[in-house]
Amino acid sequence: MRKLFTLLTFLIVGTSLAQELRCTVTVNAEQTARADQQIFKTLETQLQEFINETQWTNMSMATQERINCDMVINVSNYDGDNFVATLQILSSRPAYGSTYSSPVYNYNDQQFAFKYVEFQPLNFNPNSFDSNLISVIVFHIYTMIGLDADTFEEGGGESYFEIAKQIVNTAASSNSVGWKSTDGVQSRFRYNDALLSNIYNEFHNVMYQYHRLGIDRMSENPKEAKEAMAASISKLRTINDRRPNSFLLRTFFDAKEAEISAAFSGGPSIDIAKLMEDLNRMAPTKRSSWEKVRY
Repeated sequence: MRKLFTLLTFLIVGTSLAQELRCTVTVNAEQTARADQQIFKTLETQLQEFINETQWTNMSMATQERINCDMVINVSNYDGDNFVATLQILSSRPAYGSTYSSPVYNYNDQQFAFKYVEFQPLNFNPNSFDSNLISVIVFHIYTMIGLDADTFEEGGGESYFEIAKQIVNTAASSNSVGWKSTDGVQSRFRYNDALLSNIYNEFHNVMYQYHRLGIDRMSENPKEAKEAMAASISKLRTINDRRPNSFLLRTFFDAKEAEISAAFSGGPSIDIAKLMEDLNRMAPTKRSSWEKVRY
């Protein structure tokens, strides 16, 4: 709780040069068929500056440690200052001893309608709901930071997930969709609730073991790294048995599908019979990728 208070106080007091994120924002408004695209370009520039020039935590990160992320806003309808869109977020973290970046967060937010007036100041206050645009963006920022922290320290992301929960609770009083328990199984509420629920507790251990004992050791001992990755993935089976086809596991495999397929298709061989059984059980829609794994 003390750490959470420090983070929130730091955020409210002020901002400085970016310490945590290296984010590229793209606003795609082709579906609107608008001849004048200037407002969308302005939104794109303002959001990118807001995300990258705000200090979101009290951590100090070296340039190479910053979280790489991409946010793509696909605007489907625009009328006055009302926007209807979707938001695709991708983030990754560097693998130790290599130039490879491991995908961590892959979330397609389908519940994203907001108001925006060109050049309006973009400000965030965790204690009030002022803008669905900002609340959604910042929710994903803290979720992204939390997941990244989970990959370096077991349970390291909890305080950031708590900040995201505060955003959920504050936004729930609005008429915007995605913040309430009644807004469907793929809402921001459901995702944050899963990250903080004991029902999914093993997920945080998996995030740490998969990345620190697996991805980060791939360059020095690929066989042991692959064994650690396989063991961590199999731990997710416990969650799947409790909550089949959960949104949390679906987002995990959306991020890791290509990486898992590539990691177990080359290099030193290990016994992956159980891994393949678990993958096909937990993520059957990605069977075509699992079939590419060579024994």
